[in-house]
Amino acid sequence: MKNILRIAALVTFAASTFSASAQTVKQDSTLKPATLDSARYDSLMIRLANGDKTGKWPVKKAPYPKAGAILPFYRVVAYYGNMYSKNMGVLGEYEPSVMRSKLLAEVKSWEAADPTTPVKPALHYICVTAQADAGRNGLHNQRMPFSQIDKAIEMAKPINALVFLDIQVGFSTVETELPLLEKYLKMPNVHFGIDPEFSMKEGSVPGKRIGTFDAKDINYVSNYLSSLCKKYNLPPKIFVVHRFTKRMVTNYRDIKLNSNVQFVMDMDGWGPPELKKGTYKYYAAGEPVQFTGFKLFYKNDIKNAPKRMLTPKEVLSLKPAPIYIQYQ
Repeated sequence: MKNILRIAALVTFAASTFSASAQTVKQDSTLKPATLDSARYDSLMIRLANGDKTGKWPVKKAPYPKAGAILPFYRVVAYYGNMYSKNMGVLGEYEPSVMRSKLLAEVKSWEAADPTTPVKPALHYICVTAQADAGRNGLHNQRMPFSQIDKAIEMAKPINALVFLDIQVGFSTVETELPLLEKYLKMPNVHFGIDPEFSMKEGSVPGKRIGTFDAKDINYVSNYLSSLCKKYNLPPKIFVVHRFTKRMVTNYRDIKLNSNVQFVMDMDGWGPPELKKGTYKYYAAGEPVQFTGFKLFYKNDIKNAPKRMLTPKEVLSLKPAPIYIQYQ
């Protein structure tokens, strides 16, 4: 089956302005309960398996998370993008207050589709973007200024949203890029994502070929995030890896899990409903790690017949049911 692959538009960035909201921020008391309810955790993991008959779900090798774990007690619904570009995702397409209102409307849709699972809104911000041009650092990426990351975090506060910092390394590596973000990742509400599509290990210009990460790269990130949780006494971090081809993640069986990191394999392909279901079946459900995610594209998913997006109910019928949902 021929897949319709997402090749994200590489854009020339221009300055943008930020309008801060004056809404009061409420502290989220759910982030760090004293103990993990392991019995409830087990029952929710079985429920997420959604009647899977392959024996792959729920994943048996996964350790219990430390107290304060978000998954599977909550579903995360995220808006993805970059504030410098309206083409990279809905997060940068609208003025902040409008964007937040739209995100909260989606949150309500998911809560209505699955009333037993509360939803946490999230902003999934691309803080390192792949570039066609090598740039000053020669790495074919552009690191967002800290002022822009600060804006993303401030944008999340009025709705008490989680924040994901996502990197497209280009010719760089996770070992180089991840430590630069420690000042943000030590915050309990900030989580992390990587995009193998733009990890150009073979030297191709980003956007010309689909990139790749290996289990070794993923394990480095997990170990780093786990060390931050120990160092700063944080609840578990959610770690999202985007995927829509087999080669994007190699040696998945060697991915190591630990109690400080909750791993999500996010199905990142776009296209009509049946195509997306097939991609999910083979590259998320078929190669299990821990949790699964599913990306929905407001524009690209409706380019071809039947020109409609999957509904929350349809996504939740998948085996396993995704616990992380992203809109681009």
